[in-house]
Amino acid sequence: MPTETTETLTSLAILKVNIDRGGDYLGYLRPFVLQVLFDKRPDSVTDHSVAEYLRTSFGLEIPVRTVQIILRRLAKSRHLRREHGVYVLENIDDPGMAFAQERARKHIRDTLDGLIDYAHRQVGLCLDDHRSITAICTFLSYFNVSCLHAYLRGTAIPDVEGHGGKDVALVGKYVLHIQQHDNKLFDKFMVVVEGHMLANALLCPDLKSAKDYKRTTFYLDTPLLVQLLGLEGENWRSASVEMTRLLTQLGGRLATFSHTREELGRVLDGAAAKIDTMDGHGRIIEHARRSGITRSDFLLLTANVDEKIAEFGVDVRRTPAYSREHQIDESRFEGLLDDGISYLNPRAKEYDINSVRSIYMLRRGAIPRSIETAKAIMVTSNTAFARAAWDYGRDFEASREVSSVISDFSLANLAWLKAPMGAPSLPMAEVIAFSYAAVQPSSTQIAEFLREIDKLKSSGRITERDHQLLRSSPSVYDELVSMTIGDDAALSESGVRQVLERVVGEIKGETDAKLAAEMEAHRETERRRRAESEERRHRDRLLYWRLDGLARWAAGVPVALSFAPAALIVIGQAGYWLDTVVDGPLRAVGMMSWLLWTLGSLISGGTFLAVHSRLKGLFLRWLLRWTLTEKPQERQ
Repeated sequence: MPTETTETLTSLAILKVNIDRGGDYLGYLRPFVLQVLFDKRPDSVTDHSVAEYLRTSFGLEIPVRTVQIILRRLAKSRHLRREHGVYVLENIDDPGMAFAQERARKHIRDTLDGLIDYAHRQVGLCLDDHRSITAICTFLSYFNVSCLHAYLRGTAIPDVEGHGGKDVALVGKYVLHIQQHDNKLFDKFMVVVEGHMLANALLCPDLKSAKDYKRTTFYLDTPLLVQLLGLEGENWRSASVEMTRLLTQLGGRLATFSHTREELGRVLDGAAAKIDTMDGHGRIIEHARRSGITRSDFLLLTANVDEKIAEFGVDVRRTPAYSREHQIDESRFEGLLDDGISYLNPRAKEYDINSVRSIYMLRRGAIPRSIETAKAIMVTSNTAFARAAWDYGRDFEASREVSSVISDFSLANLAWLKAPMGAPSLPMAEVIAFSYAAVQPSSTQIAEFLREIDKLKSSGRITERDHQLLRSSPSVYDELVSMTIGDDAALSESGVRQVLERVVGEIKGETDAKLAAEMEAHRETERRRRAESEERRHRDRLLYWRLDGLARWAAGVPVALSFAPAALIVIGQAGYWLDTVVDGPLRAVGMMSWLLWTLGSLISGGTFLAVHSRLKGLFLRWLLRWTLTEKPQERQ
C-alpha cells in the first residue's frame, strides 16, 4: 500500500468540514494547494507538480485539469503570478492546515481503533493499522462515480492492494454494528464517507456546469422499484427514497417503462407463489419472512402497484417502438450482459436489453455531454448491468460521453454533490444500504450451502424438520457471512458443517426467539436514533431549500432591473406612443445597456440565465454562512 494512503482518510475528514460552510466545491481544495505550496516552496509551479504534491502530502489523487482551475484562481487572488508559461510564488502564507490535520488524525484514530477492536472481538481477526486502513479505503472506493467518460478516475483515493470482498464485508459489518451500538463512532465514520463523496467532485471540474436535472427523465428499473417499495427492507427503501426525493428537488422527472412495469408485476407474482414454499429464496422472500409479509400482501400490492409507485412521483410511460435508425446491436449487447451477469430468468435479460434500446431511442442520436443534457437515462441498482451498458456505449457514438445506464449508487453521489446540504440524510442511507448488502451471502455461497444440506438430508444426518428450518431460517445467512467474511473460497465442506452444527443447535435450543427479541431491540434503538437524527436532518433540508428559493428570487431582482431599460427600448419600437415617451437620456441608457449586455455575452459567452445562476450561487453561499454563523447552537 502506498505510504500516502495513511494520510488519505485524514484529508477526507478535513474535506467534510468545508461542506457545512456552504462553500464552492472547488474551494474545498484551495487550502490543500496553498499548504503544499507553502511547505514545498517550488521555484516554478505547474499543475502536474501540484497534483503530485497533493498525492504525496495528503493522499488524494486529483486530476491535473482540476488543479489547473485552482491555480488560475490563486493567480487571480495574487497568490501566484504567471511568468513564461509557468506560475511562480507571489504571496503565500501558511494556511494553518496543521491544526486541522491534527484534529482529523485524532478523529481517524478513533475510527481505526474501533474497527480493529471490532474485528478482534466479534470476528476473530487481528488487524494492524496497515490492514485496517486498507480495508476502509477499499470500502470507500465503492462510493465512486462511474459510467461517465468525463471522470478520469472513479475515486480520489490512491490505488490500494485491498482484499476485495473480504474487506468490504468486514467494514460493512463494522458499520452496521456501530450504527446500532455506538452513535459517536458511526458519526465519525460518516465524516470520512462524506469527505470521500466530496472528493469525487474534485475529479471533474465541470461537475456543476448545470445546476439541475430539468431536462432529464430518469427511468427506474425493476430492482430499484422493488427497493423503493420496501420489498427488500427498510435500508434499501430509505436509500432509494432519499435519492428519488433529491432528483425531484433538482428538477428531474421520474418514470419507468411499460415493459419494466410488466416485469415488476411478474416479480410480485413470483414472490406470492414462492413465499410459502421451500424453493423460495432471494432478498424479497427473505425480507417477507422476517417481516411477516404473506401471500395475500403480495397479491394486494400487485393490484395497487401503479398507485404505490406514483406516490414517489414515478410515471409509467409506454416503451418506445423499434426504430431501425436508432436500433442498437442487441446480440452484441447481450454478449456483454452474459459476460457480467448470470441471469436465472431469461426474460430478465430481455427486459434489460429493451431498456437500453429504449434509452437510445429516446435520445434519438443525440450525443449528451452530461447527465443534465442526456434527455433520458436508465437508473439501476444492478451495477453489473450499468457496467455492461457503459462498455457497450464506449463504442457507440451516441453514448460515448454519458452511458445509457447509471447505477443508483453513482447517481445518488452526483446528485448529492449538487446540493449536499439539501439532502443531509442521503450519504447515511447509502452507507447503511451498501453495508447491509455487503454482509449478505453471495449466490454462490447460498447455492453451495443448499447443496450441502441436501446431501446431509439424503444421507440421514439431519432430519426433514431440520432440513426445512435450515432452508428458511434467517440466522443461517448471518452465520454464513460471519464464517466467510465475503470470501466464497472460505466456504469449504467442513466450514459448511460447522455452520450447520451452530444453526441446528440454535434452532433446537429455541434460540431463534431470543435472537428475534435481540434484533427487535436493536431495531427499536435504531428507530429512535434515526427518528432523532432524521428530525434534525429534515430541518436542515427544509432550511437549505428555503434559502435556495430565496437566493433564486434575490438573484432575479438585479438581473431584471439591468434588463429592464433594454427591454423597454425593444418594446418601444413596436408602438409610436411608447416611442414618444422613451426618448432622450432614457433611450440612451437603454441602448447602452443593450450594447453592454451584447458585448459581454460575446466576450464571456454569458447569458441572462448564466448571470442569474452565478448571482444565485453567491447569494446562497452568503445566506448559508450567515445562517450558520448566527445560529451555531442549533447546528450542534
